[in-house]
Amino acid sequence: MSTQTAEGQGVVFRKTLGHYSVQALTKEIPCVISSRLRKELVYPTAAASSLRHAVQSVRELEQVDPLAIGDEVRFLDAGDGSGMITEILPRRNKLSRQATVPGQHAFEQVIVANADQVIPVFAAASPIPKWGLLDRYLVATEAAGLPALICVTKIDLAGQNEALQATLAEYRRIGYRIQLVSTVSGEGLTELKQALAGRISVLVGKSGVGKTSLLNALQPGLGQRVKAVSQGKQGKGLHTTTQLEMFPLESGGAIVDTPGIRELSLWEVAGGDLALYFPEMRHLVGKCKFGLNCRHDEEPGCAIRTAVVNGGISPYRYQSYLKLRADS
Repeated sequence: MSTQTAEGQGVVFRKTLGHYSVQALTKEIPCVISSRLRKELVYPTAAASSLRHAVQSVRELEQVDPLAIGDEVRFLDAGDGSGMITEILPRRNKLSRQATVPGQHAFEQVIVANADQVIPVFAAASPIPKWGLLDRYLVATEAAGLPALICVTKIDLAGQNEALQATLAEYRRIGYRIQLVSTVSGEGLTELKQALAGRISVLVGKSGVGKTSLLNALQPGLGQRVKAVSQGKQGKGLHTTTQLEMFPLESGGAIVDTPGIRELSLWEVAGGDLALYFPEMRHLVGKCKFGLNCRHDEEPGCAIRTAVVNGGISPYRYQSYLKLRADS
């Protein structure tokens, strides 16, 4: 007597070292991935009329993991409560980083797919904010086509910090949303809850900025649950995002924390395109004396450098651009 394998569809909300949990309606299905998704079928490059569409070879995909948190997938239900993921449905967007394997070239590592916004989390004090890291996060967010909401925690420790306020004013002028919060006074928590409700939000930020306390204040116990997943997953190497989970919010939507994404090496952001991911520079690209060949560094007639001198672009943001360009 034969049995028929049922096909299902759902969203990947947890992954750990090659094992995935898929939310399918009200069920959680533990899944493995079909080996076919780790390979790419290579077809002939000649005209379709001259050759049959026969597979010429198979090569391994140049990715760390073809699946990401947030991916919508199809799977085969084995009938015993488990399944095998056989197809990844088209993504609306993806937040990626560059991952490296010793002795090999760089790979794309998709951190989260189908998100609605990215939340860079920084502390107003203790530790002091590193704005260069924020700019790196924002460039990656712009490259992914995702909106960003900058969350500044521990605002109760900032006092009358005029330098902090001036920097935040610059980011607001560029067009970025900023939410100031304090888990001590409760300032900004209601507004942040409203910004998260009904959306899939990706948190990025270094340890010590108060993410655990913030998440606990937003939803009791959420911080501990997130911390339990991220414990011991710090680092810059290949496996820093092999264990991730999407946590549902009581107000709707979900949170994905990204432990270990300390530097977020940019993926497919070429130096020549970098200015396009700085919103205040984007409209000036191509208007320099040397057109699209301008590096916006020491060339005469650079429209971006002129805007810096005239106050249209923050000198700090310009220096941040130059540093990212040097690293790319």
